[in-house]
Amino acid sequence: MVGGSKRLRRLLNQRLHEEPSKTQTHVMSKKKMKTGLVMINCIILAIGNCGGPLITRLYFRNGGKRIWFSSFLQTAGCPIILFPLLFSFRLRRKEATTTPFFLIKPPLFLASIVIGLLTGVDNYLYAYGLAYLPVSTSSLVISSQLAFTAFFAFFMVKQKFTPFIINAVVLLTLGAGILALHTDGDKLAKETHKEYIVGFLMTLAAAILYAFVLPLVELTYKKARQRISYTLVLEMQLVLCFVATCFCLVGMLADGDFKELAREARDFKLGGSTTYYYVVVVFTAIIWQGFFLGSIGMIFCASSLVSGILICALLPLTEVLAVFFFREKFQAEKSISLFLSLWGFVSYFYGQIKAENKTETPDQEAQLSQLPVIDS
Repeated sequence: MVGGSKRLRRLLNQRLHEEPSKTQTHVMSKKKMKTGLVMINCIILAIGNCGGPLITRLYFRNGGKRIWFSSFLQTAGCPIILFPLLFSFRLRRKEATTTPFFLIKPPLFLASIVIGLLTGVDNYLYAYGLAYLPVSTSSLVISSQLAFTAFFAFFMVKQKFTPFIINAVVLLTLGAGILALHTDGDKLAKETHKEYIVGFLMTLAAAILYAFVLPLVELTYKKARQRISYTLVLEMQLVLCFVATCFCLVGMLADGDFKELAREARDFKLGGSTTYYYVVVVFTAIIWQGFFLGSIGMIFCASSLVSGILICALLPLTEVLAVFFFREKFQAEKSISLFLSLWGFVSYFYGQIKAENKTETPDQEAQLSQLPVIDS
């Protein structure tokens, strides 16, 4: 009886020590999956955030003039999302044969429509501004989005600000503000003062509106009546981009863009043939889709403020690429801006790593303290 009791206590002790290790393994695997998802979204956001303005500027630089068509292209690549959705559906079918293709429910669907309409308006404002501003000046104005994102996130989703977040916001905003120096030298040829001012104001309006959209997406995630998964994020992206594309399509019809596209393709300066025009059009749609998918993906993985910080941190890189491809001037102010932006970027993630380490240590100690010590 005594020997059986000892064996029972020994088995119980072994079981209690095995369970936490299984839990820790599960937590570690989830962390690795989330880290992988963050990396993927960062990469596609970087491609879209840097490549989108450049290829749009390439369109206008070589004879493109249709603003509604340019805004249409920013979200017209949304059918690409059907491929990962199909992959997710096939994985779910292996677990449950009755699973639907789309998981989104009516409340979230309606919210996505509203966000899509706002995105459509933002697309037009941004395309209008980029038609009359160089990439460097446009990046300067768009960088003000971070301050507005922080403002809206504070009131809409109760974003908490740590010293590292405040430092990052200040450095990134300051780095963007330095770009304002000597922007007159980047003024486009044959551009009137009125066109420059209107382009500036339209780009600023686009920055403010998208700064509102980012926390609105995060608020939608939090208020949703269903569990938000990354598959659901992709479905929301598909709906809002489709609605934004339809909104811009109506603008194209009203402005007569379809009558002018064939002539615009023939007169396109790049390459001397219509093939180059359609290549630019297709890649514009694909690259911009990366920006939108990466931005709302980062909201899912972190927050709207993190998404805004990444967008702002990548702007100096867009400046460097604009200098390389379009031979825009790279003054000393842009070098300082690049340095401050990288500093702010590193400051934010250093703060996040410290915060995670602080939260993990007490949790691990609490788990260990709950384990009973049984003498053999």
